[in-house]
Amino acid sequence: MKKKCLLILLVFILVFIPMDVYAADGKSYDFEGYTYDYWGNAVESPAAFQLDRVINEKNMGGIKVQGFNDVVTSGDGRIFLVDTLEGRVDIVNQGGSFVKSLKVIRDANDKIVIDEKSGAQLVLSAPEGAFYQEKDQELFIADTGAERIIVLDGRNYTLKRVIKKPENMAGVSEFKPSKIVVDNTGRIYVVVQSSYEGILELNSDGTFSRYFGVNSPSVNVIDYFWKSISSDRQKEQMKRTFAPAFNNIDLDSDGFVYAVTFDAAAQHMVFRLNSGGKNVLREKGNTSVVGDIHRMKIADQSQFVDIAVQDYGTYAVIDKSKGRIFLYDFDGQLLDAFGSQGKTKGSFQMPTGIAWLGNNLVVADSTLKCAYILTPTDFGEAALLASEKYYYGKWDEALTQFKKILTLNANYEVAYAGIGKNYLMKDEYKKAMYYFKLGNNREFYSKAYNGYRAEVLQSHFGIIAVIFLAFIFLILFTEVRYHKKESGQNEE
Repeated sequence: MKKKCLLILLVFILVFIPMDVYAADGKSYDFEGYTYDYWGNAVESPAAFQLDRVINEKNMGGIKVQGFNDVVTSGDGRIFLVDTLEGRVDIVNQGGSFVKSLKVIRDANDKIVIDEKSGAQLVLSAPEGAFYQEKDQELFIADTGAERIIVLDGRNYTLKRVIKKPENMAGVSEFKPSKIVVDNTGRIYVVVQSSYEGILELNSDGTFSRYFGVNSPSVNVIDYFWKSISSDRQKEQMKRTFAPAFNNIDLDSDGFVYAVTFDAAAQHMVFRLNSGGKNVLREKGNTSVVGDIHRMKIADQSQFVDIAVQDYGTYAVIDKSKGRIFLYDFDGQLLDAFGSQGKTKGSFQMPTGIAWLGNNLVVADSTLKCAYILTPTDFGEAALLASEKYYYGKWDEALTQFKKILTLNANYEVAYAGIGKNYLMKDEYKKAMYYFKLGNNREFYSKAYNGYRAEVLQSHFGIIAVIFLAFIFLILFTEVRYHKKESGQNEE
């Protein structure tokens, strides 16, 4: 009886009590992952990443942390964490060790900068975002509370210039920069708090250029109907429909601006904006780029607060509503989803930022007052490498990685589709069809089928031509005999 009770208790603990799942090294925390199949069903998958290190007050040199609201990285492995409540940007190295804290801005002579107009010290005021531009090695800080952008030398963190509201700035948006990215030509893209006019684009000298990439709202058919039959006076009294605001942005290696929004009124949640501001995001996967696809209520929708893009087009978006990270390749295929909300090690409560650190991910959480450094698992490393090799056209190397993935997860449709695409690029259409069928990728299956059909027709052209000519001859012969017979009957 005692053994039965102990067995029931053990089963209860394993099933109903959440437990941290550690890797074989006893240090890393493994997440539970999943993807979606063609039919929209969630399919279990190994998680692409695992927790490696935690950055918090313990390894921040004794400074107080109120909560990180954004995270960016540099090519040499530095991590910049924006603490809005403390009015600071904290810098740590790729190992998570404290390097420096930026609050009071200094000049090249290590003297505190004095604002010429106010006569006060130049101090950060509730900054919400930052960006490290590799080409000129400059650190841009969106100093939201002071309505300005601070530009520092990225090597010694001394002041280079201050960008305030441009005199030629159009529109009605206030100049309260929240998130910021800078391309290699010096163009500055700024997400302004609660702006419905789009992303603010500034020239390299800080002058106003334009509003960029307006986020179109979804159309409410009922409202549209009533407005279409209303008078001008009635229309003025109706509630206006504004374009949803963007929440965060990033840049890819080609200079395209990636942006996210969690406004329920928006038509799209993730954007890849070209120079004309048009959304050119690829969505060639079995599901759209929307995070969790089972959402019966608006409150259940994924709410993306940040996006991080790799040089080879793979991007990660973080969902603050469920504490999950969604990993997509350049074609918009969901590679993996993992993470959860909670108080256990590795869980999130209020994730606010995400950034790539090589092939690692750094995730900031404002409520937990920490940042996580996540490293790829064997599955994640293979998935990232396969996406990279495929993106750069290294088909054989990509094929090797996709086959490796299938040894780790035989139900991974993306790998089957990836193998099919590699065979398609090599004009091996029959093999491509086989793998596209396993991956439930109907669009590319049709492409492979068309190629295979053309190949069959070409290889059997002689036989087909003979059969066709014989068929034509038979028709003509039958017609001639019929007409001769008809003529003979008429003569009689």
